[in-house]
Amino acid sequence: MLTPAEADRLIGQHLQCLPVESLPLAQCGGAVLRENIYAERDQPPYDRVAMDGVALHSQAASAGVRSFHIQATQAAGDAPLALADAGNCIEVMTGAMLPAGCDSVVPVEELTVEQGRATLTPQVRAEPWRNVHRRGSDTRQGTLLVSAGRRLRPPEIAVAAAAGMARIRVSSQPMLAVISTGNELVEPGEPVLAHQVRRSNAYALVSALREHGFQRVADDHIADEAGELRERLRFHLETHDVLVLSGGVSMGRFDLVPAVLEELGVRAIFHKVAQRPGKPLWFGMAPGGAAVFGLPGNPVSTLVCFTRYVLPALRSALGETCVPVRRMALAAPLTVTPPLTHFIPVRLEQDDWGRDWAVPAPTNGSGDFTALTGTDGFVELPPGPNTYPRGFVTRLYPW
Repeated sequence: MLTPAEADRLIGQHLQCLPVESLPLAQCGGAVLRENIYAERDQPPYDRVAMDGVALHSQAASAGVRSFHIQATQAAGDAPLALADAGNCIEVMTGAMLPAGCDSVVPVEELTVEQGRATLTPQVRAEPWRNVHRRGSDTRQGTLLVSAGRRLRPPEIAVAAAAGMARIRVSSQPMLAVISTGNELVEPGEPVLAHQVRRSNAYALVSALREHGFQRVADDHIADEAGELRERLRFHLETHDVLVLSGGVSMGRFDLVPAVLEELGVRAIFHKVAQRPGKPLWFGMAPGGAAVFGLPGNPVSTLVCFTRYVLPALRSALGETCVPVRRMALAAPLTVTPPLTHFIPVRLEQDDWGRDWAVPAPTNGSGDFTALTGTDGFVELPPGPNTYPRGFVTRLYPW
């Protein structure tokens, strides 16, 4: 069996990078950038007023002038005015361009205004460039602001807008299909018999994909019948970029997925990884380029394998810059016995010094999905047998 690291490597070698599309800026939130964003102009593009108040020449105030004639008013977006006399000031609003001849802004809280004159309170010092956001002090024209590979969150969208980009080149959203298999599965809301279980894995996977920014997600359920599996999987392979299956990949008589995929020409890259839970994990590539992830059907195995392998692979296919895996210290010792990599659910808690710890929250087997509520993810422990002490630092995978 492969190690998790070997499985990562094989997935990365075979999953194709998704194509690029140009979208209107308003549609790019959550997308992965596929071009660099450079500063269109200096930022700020002019000496910018940083407080509501009056703009004046600091030398006049330093020479003892305390009362200034209010020459005019300049709002944000107005063309800049020019100071006519050192004894004058210009009323300005936050965001306005600093009027010519002015080099200091005194805020309204430090003024009294009467009969068209602004008088500085006794303790006020009108120093040069006070309350002025100097041109180019944030960044200069042509500076690289956002590199390709970044996911476009609200700050990056704001930067792109400020750079004048009406459209952005981003990774195309993949067409994803989440497919559960099994005769025992019954939809929520439908009558359920004693020998049946609710179809829950697919809902969790669809929710996780949408939470992580994937929008084109189909959902299907196929019974454990070779003919039906063959026809429905053929359709999904022809119409989707990635298939994520839950169930049907173990060694049971009705675990038909690998054989049916082989009949459809899907090449198995690997089957089984030396890990617990999720050992039967299956990955393959279809002739048309679709990637297929066959996740074990037990709910904990499904979510662990999805988080550990599928999400990182999809982010890589989008061209997203690799985000370092977070590392966390165990809050209590853990003993693992089989020579397998172990994935242990944890809750994150802070101690009195503000340090984060991973508190183990083991499940009652890979079918105990109810134990995952309230957990924040899972840690990855090297193969046993071994006891890992409190403070042992290892990888954390958030849900």
